[in-house]
Amino acid sequence: MLRSFGPIAFVGALLMAAPSYAQTFDPSFPVCMHVYSGANGGGGEWYDCSFTSLPQCRATASGRPASCDVNPYYPVNVAPPRPRYRRGG
Repeated sequence: MLRSFGPIAFVGALLMAAPSYAQTFDPSFPVCMHVYSGANGGGGEWYDCSFTSLPQCRATASGRPASCDVNPYYPVNVAPPRPRYRRGG
């Protein structure tokens, strides 16, 4: 029992030291703007998921080092197709 404690403690320490990342995309809005600003001023890059349409996002991203993407985590509610009934006769 004591022999297995060493490797378990080592693996646990490795997992605690590994960096963890928060969710990048906010699932509340369907469009996200990916802003690139890490080259000159620092700050890295980030996602701004506060847009309701691609044209709205593109207007905001105009003239900036940014691109607009569809949010992959936005829940799309697709209703199943309604059944078609045939009349006999």
